[in-house]
Amino acid sequence: MTRPLLVDTDPGCDDALAILLALEHADLEVVGLTTVHGNASIDATTHNARSILELLERPDVPVSRGAELPLISPLETAEHIHGVDGIRGDLPEPSPATRPADTHAAQFIVEQARAYEGELTIAAIGPLTNVALALAIEPKLPALLDELIVMGGAAFAPGNVTPLAEANFHSDPEAAHRVVRDGDPIVVGLDVTRRATLPAAWIEGLPRGGPLGRSIYEWATYYTEEILERYDLETAAIHDALVIAQLIDEEVLEVEPHFMEVGIDSELDRGALVCDPHGVTGERPNGRVAVDVDVDRYRELVIEAVEGVL
Repeated sequence: MTRPLLVDTDPGCDDALAILLALEHADLEVVGLTTVHGNASIDATTHNARSILELLERPDVPVSRGAELPLISPLETAEHIHGVDGIRGDLPEPSPATRPADTHAAQFIVEQARAYEGELTIAAIGPLTNVALALAIEPKLPALLDELIVMGGAAFAPGNVTPLAEANFHSDPEAAHRVVRDGDPIVVGLDVTRRATLPAAWIEGLPRGGPLGRSIYEWATYYTEEILERYDLETAAIHDALVIAQLIDEEVLEVEPHFMEVGIDSELDRGALVCDPHGVTGERPNGRVAVDVDVDRYRELVIEAVEGVL
């Protein structure tokens, strides 16, 4: 039986590989992509989501455009990392077949949760604005879902935007605060996603004779030499694909229950994921945090998916 999956995304090179993995695995049925500001403007991320679906020949997957701004914070984007308009690669122009639905992404999330009551998984791999808005529309959203899994935060590791904060949570701290507090999520942060790399030799061996191969190569090599040096990596971390890999194989990640909050009070802690591993707050766990990763299992899943489409 396939697992219905909604991907909330801000494509994004690592988002693109996550979407590819989700679309290509037989155990997952992608019922929609909802787009959000993040790696680029909402116009660009929606365009990119549509282009990815065109490239992968999946125009049947619905797209719903979402929040163009964070709830309170000013908009920050990451074209300096992901490329012009937030993505690299040789992507086609979207056709009318992938025109976004009239429904806002937050409402689309609620509608799909109700339609697949108890069965739908949401993989939120961008800033959490759409999911926070969906929670405002339907406070019972967590009870309607099978699972909410989030790429964001840095529980026991340094951040990548500030010393404490990871990019998705820092892009909309108030949204992350609400979703972590009330959404009962699995949080997959930099503690594990920095290790979600692909082998350099395999990347260099990718066939690049057509648009798909060229695009996948660009998605897998989106880090500059400066970024690779900063984090002591050989190849780019494909953060978002790790979330999808965990949905396919629950042995990919080791997760622990913790009480969690996201900082919103000062510049120092904005977007920082704070966990309470020793129970000093006396609060009960409100979600689970990924603390370790089986890199080999993760790589096998991504490589198999990519080789299956090339």
